[in-house]
Amino acid sequence: MTIPSTSADHTADAAVLVLEDGTRHVGRAYGARGTTLGEVVFATGMSGYQETLTDPSYAGQIVLQTAPHIGNTGMNDEDPESRRIWVAGYIVRDPSRIVSNWRATTSLDDDLVRDGIVGISGIDTRAITRHIRSAGSMRGGIFSGDAADLDPQEQLRIVTEAPEMAGRNLSAEVSVSVAEITPATGERVGNLAVLDLGVKQSTLDNLAARGFDVHVLPQSSSFADIVAIEPVAVFYSNGPGDPSASDAQVAVLREVLDAGLPYFGICFGNQLFGRALGLGTYKLAFGHRGINQPVLDKATGRVEITAHNHGFAVEAPVEGTFDSPHGYGQVEVSHVGLNDQVVEGLRALDIPAFSVQYHPEAAAGPHDANYLFDRFRDVVVAHLAKKDSK
Repeated sequence: MTIPSTSADHTADAAVLVLEDGTRHVGRAYGARGTTLGEVVFATGMSGYQETLTDPSYAGQIVLQTAPHIGNTGMNDEDPESRRIWVAGYIVRDPSRIVSNWRATTSLDDDLVRDGIVGISGIDTRAITRHIRSAGSMRGGIFSGDAADLDPQEQLRIVTEAPEMAGRNLSAEVSVSVAEITPATGERVGNLAVLDLGVKQSTLDNLAARGFDVHVLPQSSSFADIVAIEPVAVFYSNGPGDPSASDAQVAVLREVLDAGLPYFGICFGNQLFGRALGLGTYKLAFGHRGINQPVLDKATGRVEITAHNHGFAVEAPVEGTFDSPHGYGQVEVSHVGLNDQVVEGLRALDIPAFSVQYHPEAAAGPHDANYLFDRFRDVVVAHLAKKDSK
C-alpha cells in the first residue's frame, strides 16, 4: 500500500542540530516540533529503523541514521520492539516523501509526531558521523518550531547544561510497572524471571519459543519478588543508561548467583553480570550501534555478524581465565569484538551463568547469534536434570 507522508507538508520548517562542542547543522523539522536533548549517537543499517526506534535501549539518545534514505517502508503493527518510540530525537538525511509497503499502516513521520519525537532532516549525516567517530559521542539538542529561532548561544547553553549519559540510570523510565507474562510456545521448561531493564519483544518471543513461561518483572523487583514466581532461571535484559548507576540490580543479581539459579544476560544484562562478578565497566568513545558488527565466539572460532547497541563495556582480560573478584569462581571472556577487541561476552566456569554484549534476538539484523537462546535452554535443562538426580 502507499501512504502519503506528512513530512512534505513541513519542508519550510527550520530546525537546527547543536552539539556540545558548538557544532551546528541547519536543516528541516521532522516529526514533532520543539526542543529535545540527549546523547547523539549513530546507528548503521539500511533497514530496520522501526526496530531501532522502538528499542528501549535508545532512551536518552538522539539517534542518527547513517543510511541516507529513511522511511520508505513506513511503520507497521507487527515489528515494534516495545510499546512506543523511545529515542530522545531522530536525525535523518532524506526522509521518504511517500510510504510504499504492503505491511505499512502509517508513516514514520506520523508515528514520530504521535510519540512526541523531535527530529531533523536535510543535513549531512555522513559529516556528523565522521565528526562523532573522531570526537566521540556527545550531548546534543534538536531545536525546531519556535525553538529554532532561539539565539545560538542560548541553544548551546541548553545543550551543555543537559545531563551526560555517564552516571544516568534510565531503566525506571522504560521498564514495565507491573509484572507481565508471555506463555511458553515451545516444549515447556518452566518459569523464567526476566528483569525488564528495557526488554525487546523479540527477546520475549525467543525465550517463549524455547519453552519458558516468561515473567517480565519491573526493574525495581527484589530477589524475593523473583523467587516468588518459582523460576528455573533468571534473565536480565538490554536497556539504556550507565551500568555503574544500577547498584540495586547488581545486588539482586548477586543474590541470584548465590542461590545457584542459571543466569543469562544480554547487553545491559552483560554489563551488570560483569559488575556482579566484581568487574568494572567504562564508557566507549562512540559506542557500538548497528547490525554489522563482527564478533568472535572464542569457543568455536566462528565469527558472527551481530547487532549492537551499547555505549558502555566490561573491563576484563580477553585472553585466558581469571578469578571472579566477588568469589564466583573462574570466568572467561567468551566473545570479543573484532573491530576493537571490546569484551562482547562473559562465561562463568563454575556456576551456570553467561552473558553477551550484543543482541541475539536482532529482529532487524543478522541471526548469526540466535543460537544463544538454545544454549541458555540447554544450560537450564542440564541444571534441572542435575538437581533431580540428587
